[in-house]
Amino acid sequence: MAPASLPNRWSLFRERRPSAWNSQAQEDSIRVILEKYRILAVVGLSSRMSRPSFGVAAYMQAHGYRIIPVNPNETSVLGEKAYRSLDDVPEATEVVVVFRRSDSVPDVVEGAIRKGAKVMWMQEGVIHEEAAQRAREAGMVVVQNRCILKEHAKRFVSEGI
Repeated sequence: MAPASLPNRWSLFRERRPSAWNSQAQEDSIRVILEKYRILAVVGLSSRMSRPSFGVAAYMQAHGYRIIPVNPNETSVLGEKAYRSLDDVPEATEVVVVFRRSDSVPDVVEGAIRKGAKVMWMQEGVIHEEAAQRAREAGMVVVQNRCILKEHAKRFVSEGI
């Protein structure tokens, strides 16, 4: 009999492990998000062209998405009026794209819940498991640590990126 400190050899099969099927399911849900939702509230969007948020939002705008800048330090970005917070946005927001540090995500999630957002999208490097769980419990689809530009380009742009 094996010592108690060692796992039972069958326990390895019960562990949740990433699989090709799980990865494919995530890929399909990202495609659905990008096809279905066309209004992106971009939290942390900067008017500085050198910032990743500007380049990503400009790309998404050029591909037919409506961009709503959310940044208290901006008045307008990419020809769109900027808002201090999600609560100040007067229209519905479908996808909230986060270009903020991970520690600010819980507040963004609470604003997204109040706005009735459908998707919480955290850009590359932005991960907050507790806030993601809160968003899921409120009925949102959550994408973490992925670039919306790269995900769009992978699925809809055949050449050039």
